Amino acid sequence: MHIATGTFDIKVTPIPPQDANARTGHLTFTKVFHGQIDGTSTGDMLAVGSATSDKGAYVAIEWITGTLDGKAGSFALHHNGTKQGGEANMDINVVPGSGTGQLEGIAGKFEIRFEGKQHHYRFEYSLPAASN
Repeated sequence: MHIATGTFDIKVTPIPPQDANARTGHLTFTKVFHGQIDGTSTGDMLAVGSATSDKGAYVAIEWITGTLDGKAGSFALHHNGTKQGGEANMDINVVPGSGTGQLEGIAGKFEIRFEGKQHHYRFEYSLPAASN
């Protein structure tokens, strides 16, 4: 297993609901990665909760393109998260079969940590022997 770390900047854009009674929010986001991931991502998120609540949940699919420890390609992440009482629990994993280029066959688990307004990542991943 390899470990990549760094930070990212994120911009989140809410998409207005088509139904005024919608119970879920739809958002898109873009990220710029710094550190051992050098690239960008785009993603779509569905969320339940509100800015005034300390409870909620989200699911998202994110596509990262760039380099990972100098290897060029792209891969998708699947997010599944909840928050309650100010504590966030996130399960973020590489979508099997999504790797392209030198990242073909990638597998792994992605973690996000917040320090103030700064977002940090830790990515534990593996690549097939031919890609290492």
